[in-house]
Amino acid sequence: MKYIEVGIGNTWIVRTETELEDGSEVEQKGIIKPIIFYSFYLRLWIGKTVFIWDSKQGFKKMSKPRKAFKLILGLTSYLPDDGVKLGG
Repeated sequence: MKYIEVGIGNTWIVRTETELEDGSEVEQKGIIKPIIFYSFYLRLWIGKTVFIWDSKQGFKKMSKPRKAFKLILGLTSYLPDDGVKLGG
């Protein structure tokens, strides 16, 4: 999956984070195309608590080991090699 995010608290105001097959992640400045829409989300991270509302998965609350403040609006995208055809 690919996560395109706009907001405060990340390295850049606009960034794309891509999850690779081996579980690692790559973070890049800006919006990396193509975008194959999966869902929208809103993430609010205050201290060690993270609140997430996702258009597909609903509401989640989770804890993280480090403290931070983030307010992020994001879009989840399939990767082209996820077996999803572009345009449909």
